Amino acid sequence: MVTPERGIELANEVGLDLVEISPNAKPPVCKIMDFGKFKYEQQKKDNEARKKQKIVEVKEVKFRPNTDTNDYDVKMRNVFKFLENGDKCKVTLRFRGREMAHLNLGRRLLERVAKDVTEAEIGKVDSIPKMEGRQMVMMINPVKK
Repeated sequence: MVTPERGIELANEVGLDLVEISPNAKPPVCKIMDFGKFKYEQQKKDNEARKKQKIVEVKEVKFRPNTDTNDYDVKMRNVFKFLENGDKCKVTLRFRGREMAHLNLGRRLLERVAKDVTEAEIGKVDSIPKMEGRQMVMMINPVKK
C-alpha cells in the first residue's frame, strides 16, 4: 500500500498520471498510466459496443373484423417479416360503427393471428388482446434464435 502523495510522486517521475481505478474499494485502487490514452481507448470501446446493439422497433399491422383470407395472408406475411427482422409487432384490430356489437369476431381473428405466429415458431404473444377504445390491441415479440 502506497500513500497518495507517494503515488503522485512516482507517476511524475515516470511522466504519467495517477488514475483512480476503483474509488469504492478499501483502500482505493490507483494505477499509473497515460490518462489521455486511457480515455481514448474507453471511448473506442463504448463506440464499438454502441455499433453492435440492435434497436428494437415496434411495427404495427392493422386488421378489421371482416378482413378476408387473401388480405389476412398479406398482412400475416408482413407480421412474419417484422418478427424475422427482430422487431416487435403490434397487431391492431379496428372496429367501426356496428362492428362494436361483434367483439367476439375480432377476438377470434386475433386468436387466429396468435395461433399462426406461435405455430410458425417465429414469435410469441407478449400481451393478450385487450380493448383500447374502439380498437383491440395485441403485442407479439420475436422469438430469439
